[in-house]
Amino acid sequence: MRRFGQVIKVKPDNLDYYKELHANPWPCVLERIKKCNIQNYSIFLLGEDLLFAYYEYTGNDYAADMAAMAADPCVQSWWKETDPCQESLASNSSDWWLTLPEIFHAD
Repeated sequence: MRRFGQVIKVKPDNLDYYKELHANPWPCVLERIKKCNIQNYSIFLLGEDLLFAYYEYTGNDYAADMAAMAADPCVQSWWKETDPCQESLASNSSDWWLTLPEIFHAD
């Protein structure tokens, strides 16, 4: 299992809509998340404009699972709703969320 922590900015003018979307996530998005071996997925709000996401990946081919996620028409539609609410902090243009290096873990 791999753990991921990620951050992204949320545009303050879009925060209420972003919260509304995540209060009622689309079932097809949740299904795809599970099919792509992601579990224990949470998003937290820090202040007015920073989102922190945590999830655990239990599969064997992260790149293939993320490609399947990106190819899913439902997820693409979901991202059309959520992406305009966000501002990437990633320096790599192929990443949207900035993935943080894990420096400590205790079970």
